[in-house]
Amino acid sequence: MSAVSARTDSQSRPVRPPEMNVFIGLLVIALVFEALGWLFIGQSFVFNLQRLQIIILQVSIVGIIAIGVTQVIITGGIDLSSGSIVGATAMIAMSFAQSSDYARAVYPALTDLPVIVPILVALVIGGLAGSINGALIAYTKIPPFIATLGMMVAARGVAKWYTKGQPVSFPTESYAWIGAGLNPVIIFLVLALLFHLALKYTVYGNHTYAIGSNQQAARVSGIRVERHLVMVYAIAGMLAGIAALVLSSKNVTAQAGMGMMYELDAIAMAVIGGVSLAGGRGSVVGTALGMLIFGVIISGFTFLRIDAYYQEMIKGVIIVAAVVADVARQQRRAKAV
Repeated sequence: MSAVSARTDSQSRPVRPPEMNVFIGLLVIALVFEALGWLFIGQSFVFNLQRLQIIILQVSIVGIIAIGVTQVIITGGIDLSSGSIVGATAMIAMSFAQSSDYARAVYPALTDLPVIVPILVALVIGGLAGSINGALIAYTKIPPFIATLGMMVAARGVAKWYTKGQPVSFPTESYAWIGAGLNPVIIFLVLALLFHLALKYTVYGNHTYAIGSNQQAARVSGIRVERHLVMVYAIAGMLAGIAALVLSSKNVTAQAGMGMMYELDAIAMAVIGGVSLAGGRGSVVGTALGMLIFGVIISGFTFLRIDAYYQEMIKGVIIVAAVVADVARQQRRAKAV
């Protein structure tokens, strides 16, 4: 068989969507933990509704960040600042959500404000931080790694400086409701659906993929690359701001250390879900599945009573393995062309 006919045969075969591969991986991992659970613990891992709720709750807040990180990576960039933006935004937003019952409020004259006020504050702070990232990357041509690394350090510094390291607590009931119960999961699902549709069916999505595939070709085709990059990073920042709202309201307090290492978890979720670090490929659906894989693995280790220190080591291995898998996918595609 000639090389041409072999290539034609391979092209005629139905191609399985990348998300399907991720979903199969999720099922395999869950079944492995199910078998280990019966073997070592004598309990079911999968058929436990309370455990499944805990898994989804644990990863939904980082999943909100991962939606924004997914869009950034699709453009060929990276965002290391999202976790620190969560910390800074949580501190500032919570200071505008405090109840008058607390005598040591950050702003005593601005207590019992409508819940829309801290929500808008969070969106503005997150969007501003993201816009700065985007502007630095788009207009000064600083590598995304360096620009967002700088924002990561600066935002964490703002979080510590804002109240001199003191936590901000005692929010109003309406603010605390944001992160109550399964609300974090509902917020994640709504945002995931919104940006899945935006990436798949709108001009915004087309431009995002085009820039990640070939930035110069996108510019020649008339796409205003710089403006679009600022928009993508601003959206990622706003999503980090929403995550800060959910996290601080869920914990009923804001602390400067909130969001620590969330950015790496979000990147891992996206890459596990099939988002290519080379840009131009990936989806929110894949990221959501990657988020579930991440949650199942961490919850599974807890279920098997594996020490937390080992969990961190294994989490690092997962991140590296996801990147190795992404590189392997790129090499296979290059050979197929």
